[in-house]
Amino acid sequence: MSGKFKMVGLLAVGALTGALTTMQLQANARNAMAPLPLEEMQQLAAVFGIVRNEYVEPVDEKKLISDAIAGMVAGLDPHSQYFDKKSFKEFRESTGGKFVGIGIEMTMEDGLVKVVSPIEGSPAFRAGLKPGDLITRIDQTAVKGLSVNDAVKRMRGEPSTKVELMVFRKAESRTFPVTIVREEIRVQSVRAKVVEPGYGWVRVTQFQDRTVDDFARKLGELYEQDPSLKGLVLDLRNDPGGLLDGAIALAAAFLPADAVVVTTNGQVDDARATYRASPQHYARRGGDPLRRLPAALKTVPMVVLVNEGSASASEIVAGALQDHKRATVMGAQTFGKGSVQTVRPLSAETALKITTARYYTPNGRSIQAKGIVPDIWLDETVEGNVFAALRMREADLDKHLQGKDEKADDARAKAREEARRKLEEQMAQSKEAPKPLPEFGSAEDFQLQQALNQLRGLPVIASKTMSERQAEASSAER
Repeated sequence: MSGKFKMVGLLAVGALTGALTTMQLQANARNAMAPLPLEEMQQLAAVFGIVRNEYVEPVDEKKLISDAIAGMVAGLDPHSQYFDKKSFKEFRESTGGKFVGIGIEMTMEDGLVKVVSPIEGSPAFRAGLKPGDLITRIDQTAVKGLSVNDAVKRMRGEPSTKVELMVFRKAESRTFPVTIVREEIRVQSVRAKVVEPGYGWVRVTQFQDRTVDDFARKLGELYEQDPSLKGLVLDLRNDPGGLLDGAIALAAAFLPADAVVVTTNGQVDDARATYRASPQHYARRGGDPLRRLPAALKTVPMVVLVNEGSASASEIVAGALQDHKRATVMGAQTFGKGSVQTVRPLSAETALKITTARYYTPNGRSIQAKGIVPDIWLDETVEGNVFAALRMREADLDKHLQGKDEKADDARAKAREEARRKLEEQMAQSKEAPKPLPEFGSAEDFQLQQALNQLRGLPVIASKTMSERQAEASSAER
């Protein structure tokens, strides 16, 4: 893989991992199934027989069928997927907010795994890993050349098994081995803090099973620290999405009771719905997790930060708060994933994730292949944008659902290629990787500082170069 494709792959990871998903873990009864196309089914059976009997080597019949199902679904759109035993387990782990591993928040830097932060109380935390540490080897495998997903898979595994890491600590200019025993990790998808007296920051990294509970708890703690908050920043940058009920609940925390959050429209009856800021549309068994939140949350001035990596469920929240004029949306145009996936079980260990609906903001906007356009555009840093043009969006994905009024235009692909070429030229000349973006929520976070300025009523340094990208064409109508 060439350097330029590694770069784009890395920048695309956040946006591609998320999906607006509804979990339906029992098969729904359907009206009488339409007759199957008999001739085509006979052809499929004939191909299966030929491959099984005549292929140069013996083949696994079950794998042939599994691959056929996977191929059928892969031809639909980028977000429909067949889950075999392994991938279904991984999917449930990702939405459940827990997995077996070492417990680090990570990114990639110069082809190596960079520790952003060890999760408090995790094996990595206890082993002494620190933010900024670079992992150069995982067991006997060099990290250079691995994709993000490959590196993650090698660090995950079964409980009580060991993984040996080779770590380079820049601050101490030394490399040392660390052996860590894997265990179950519970991911905190919500972070919050008082950034300065009167102003709070809440970051949601993904919409998982426990996100709403964690969100309510973190906001409660925030108001305990500063009961007279004058402004709040909801940070959804690089949030790839997740579960639909989590998005509804998050928007409901800030909207009037019963306000429309999102509507969906699809082929079957249960894909056509209106979801409101009401517990019946987001609460699970155990009651309403938002019931103890301070009443001031409904009126506190708000900014929502988004970027090209904000997708799906995070776009629902941003769109709802924008349409109801409850918050100022700042940052960059979002990913543009305006579709809903439903998980339907096929067996105890396999399932089908299939696109069942498009979703619409309260004002009836479909953001498919377009995204949420911010009220105020912001560059990534005070110097401008380094990586923004490189990030993939929904409209860049093969077989994506067409958006309303989408025009066939390759201008964005050309712009991304040009930005990538310039960045590679700069890297070749300087022989150094571009300076990484500051950590979200840090004092160096330029976009957060502009959001705080907006809340304080101070001048905001808006982008002078970023502009709305148009969606590409289609006859798709609601």
